[in-house]
Amino acid sequence: MIAPNPICILVADIADIARLGERMDAEEVRHAVDRCLNRIDRVIESNGGARLVRDPHSLCASFEHCDAAVLAACEMLERVASLPPISGIQLATRVGVHYGMLQSSQPPAGDGLTVARRLAASAQAGQALASSAAVMQLSAPARHFARLQGSRSQMLEGLDGPVFELGHKPDHIGPPPAGKRAQQQLQIIFRNQRLLVDEQHPVLLIGREHGNDVVIDDRRASRQHARIERRSVGFYLIDRSRNGTYVTLDGRGQQCLKLSEIQLDGPGRLGCGFSTLEKTGELVFFELL
Repeated sequence: MIAPNPICILVADIADIARLGERMDAEEVRHAVDRCLNRIDRVIESNGGARLVRDPHSLCASFEHCDAAVLAACEMLERVASLPPISGIQLATRVGVHYGMLQSSQPPAGDGLTVARRLAASAQAGQALASSAAVMQLSAPARHFARLQGSRSQMLEGLDGPVFELGHKPDHIGPPPAGKRAQQQLQIIFRNQRLLVDEQHPVLLIGREHGNDVVIDDRRASRQHARIERRSVGFYLIDRSRNGTYVTLDGRGQQCLKLSEIQLDGPGRLGCGFSTLEKTGELVFFELL
C-alpha cells in the first residue's frame, strides 16, 4: 500500500445545480456547469495546483503550499461569480480547503480529501471554508485572507479546530463603535516585533516552526505551539503543545495551559513550554489597546 502524505487539498462544488435543472434540459445544464469547472480548472493550474478528480459537478485538486490553495479559492469564487446568469440563475461555487493526509491511489483517497469535501458541502454558495489545519500552514500575509466562521454546520461535527471563511474582504470596514474601541485590538510584543490581533487579523500563530507569526527559538516550544484568536467576546489563547503554555496576567498568578484555552483580558506575558518567570528573550508580551 502507498503511504499517505500530508498535503493541501481543495474541493470546489458548483452550487444551485438542482434549480438550474428545473429550467433547462440536461445537456444545457451540463454545458453551463462545464463552463464553470473550466474556469476553476484554469485557476488551479495558474496557482500551481494539480487536479486530482473532476466529477460532473466538482473538482478536487492538491497544492504543495496552502498559500496557493487559499489564493486559488478566492480567485475561483470571483471568476465563477463573474459569469452572466443563466435562465435567471447566478451560478456560484462552494470551496473547501484542508491540510491533511492524501492516499496516492486511483481514485485518490484519505482523510484530507474527505474533510475538504465536507467543508465544501457545508459552505454556502459563493463561500470558501478552510480548516484550522490549513490556516495553521499559511504564511502571515496569506493568513489575512482567513477569518473565523461564526456558525458551524452539523456536517462539520467532530472536526478538529475552528473553521475559517476565506475571502478578500475583512470582517469590518470603518472604525469600531466608540464604546468598544478599547477591546478591539490586542498588541503582541516579541523581541523587536509589534503585532496586532484585531478584526482584520483575527488569528496569530505562535511556535518554533518558521511560518508562524511569532517564531520561538527554544526547543521546549512545539513547532505549532499555540494561537491567539479574536472572538466576539474577546481574545483567547489556545494551547496545542506538548509542554504547555505558561500565562501570567498582570496582578494574577501564573497558569499553565495544556490543550486548553484562556481569555487574555488584560496585559501579561506568556512562555511557550517554559515559565514566564524565566529571564529569556523568548517571552511573548501582550496588552489590550
